Amino acid sequence: MPPVVSVCIAHFNSIDLIDACIESVRRQDCDFEVEIIVHDDASTDGSAHHLRTTHPDVHLIASTENVGFCVANNRMADAARGEFLLLLNNDAALHVDALVSLRAEAERLSRPAVLTLPQFDAETGDLLDIGLQLDPFLNPVPNRDRLRNEVGTVHGACLWIPKALWYELGGFPEWFGSFAEDLYLCCRTRLAGHPVRALGVSGYRHYVGRSFGGGKAHAGQLATTVRRRALSERNKTFVMAIIYPAPVIYLIMPVHLMLLLFEGLLLAALLCQPALPSQIYLPVFGSLWDRRKLLCKERHIAVRERRATLRAFFSVFDPLPHKLRLLLRHGLPTLRK
Repeated sequence: MPPVVSVCIAHFNSIDLIDACIESVRRQDCDFEVEIIVHDDASTDGSAHHLRTTHPDVHLIASTENVGFCVANNRMADAARGEFLLLLNNDAALHVDALVSLRAEAERLSRPAVLTLPQFDAETGDLLDIGLQLDPFLNPVPNRDRLRNEVGTVHGACLWIPKALWYELGGFPEWFGSFAEDLYLCCRTRLAGHPVRALGVSGYRHYVGRSFGGGKAHAGQLATTVRRRALSERNKTFVMAIIYPAPVIYLIMPVHLMLLLFEGLLLAALLCQPALPSQIYLPVFGSLWDRRKLLCKERHIAVRERRATLRAFFSVFDPLPHKLRLLLRHGLPTLRK
């Protein structure tokens, strides 16, 4: 009998965290079969051998080369036997009632939907978000209202989706590499008229920022890496180019690109890091040009499959730019190499 859900764990060089992640799945208080799949992305810390010897029941996909988060999850989805997929980060651990809560919501909705659970900081236990709203420039805005279940996007660290919907939307775009692939999938989901929901119950613990650095404030100070920021700005712009319906795209995209240039110049001056524009912001323009044919093709598909009205699609958006809110609250970020 096939499993109800396939838990797909993308893994790279976190041998100290993977056991807790897998054990959190094994400890689930549910009466249905669960499949665990781990994609080891050519780890150099002995993870593949550790997984084979310590977790022989886990379906291990051991890659011979580092292919990134998108390819890893697409491979696991292809191998999965479950009706549903749960994408789970290797630095995350589920609460014991996580899977039963997600399945109950999926059955209650009786329609394809992307779901997630409340995210808690693994180090402090603090609630980080219950899904995410979006600002006009696709920056994620943490939602902490347990009664606000309709959200703009959810973290790929804990993302539940019917396998049929995954294939309907084409999975993750492998040319993204890593970062904002969850934003892309959720925006495509909502554009196609399917719900993206965050449950107000259960949850998961997450060591945020272990892979790319950043992701949350430490001691009131925002800190991130140049690589994370570069991937974020590039891929969010890709998502905007693909999914923003007309006429909104013609209004937002020029403003977005001008603000990126302004932000790059401002941060370079204030942080005394003159290379920032060429490291983070200018490559966005080159990437848009280089990928223009692919972006047009993906946009054509997304627009053709659009079922949501403009009002419904933008109902989960916060009009205030989130970067401005963060600047006022935390000041300038620090950017590490």
